[in-house]
Amino acid sequence: MWTAENRARHDRSRLRYPSDLTDKEWSLIVAHIPPAKRGGNRRTVNLREIANGLMYILSNGCQWPAIPKDLPPRSTLHDYFDL
Repeated sequence: MWTAENRARHDRSRLRYPSDLTDKEWSLIVAHIPPAKRGGNRRTVNLREIANGLMYILSNGCQWPAIPKDLPPRSTLHDYFDL
């Protein structure tokens, strides 16, 4: 039921897109992301932005070329989607 407490907990009006992850959602996900491989280059992408981009694609069902420009490049998102 939508009580004042539940409505505040699920409010997404302060996010850039409704599909973006809240801090609490991100804290649950980040624990399951494996660290970068040893010996390679350091990660240069923000993994939270990658997750936000993938959530945008999945929630909106948009085409890859229609990804907003303020999210990571579609080639980067597609590579992480393949992983």
